[in-house]
Amino acid sequence: MELPFFHGKITRRTCEELLAKKRKNGSYLIRESESVEGALCLCIFFENLVYTYRIFREHQGYFRIQTSEGAPERIFRTLKDLIYAFEKPDQGLITNLRYPVKKQKASQRSQRFNSGIDKVYSEIDDADYVTVLP
Repeated sequence: MELPFFHGKITRRTCEELLAKKRKNGSYLIRESESVEGALCLCIFFENLVYTYRIFREHQGYFRIQTSEGAPERIFRTLKDLIYAFEKPDQGLITNLRYPVKKQKASQRSQRFNSGIDKVYSEIDDADYVTVLP
């Protein structure tokens, strides 16, 4: 998947750290779920918390997102369509999507690794959760 905000297989903890660095309400990224095979997670920073919404791939290749209770279920042809829809306020997420947290290019990752900045994180199950950040 070649979307700048899609981080692939990163841990929940790594995701939280990336979003906390920005410290901007509406910062977001998409990652693969650690606990639900085939699902993706839309993670959004808001008021020092990280909110996670699961995205499921339907049989026809469409995407379905779990939003807040009472919001109508919506299906999207592409992840870009999903992001575009949720950039607008009051769509069933904690806040609208404003600031994509882009994935680092391989050359940037290797520079960080070689300088010893990267940390190793343990795998943590990600259920439906909200994380309080310091």
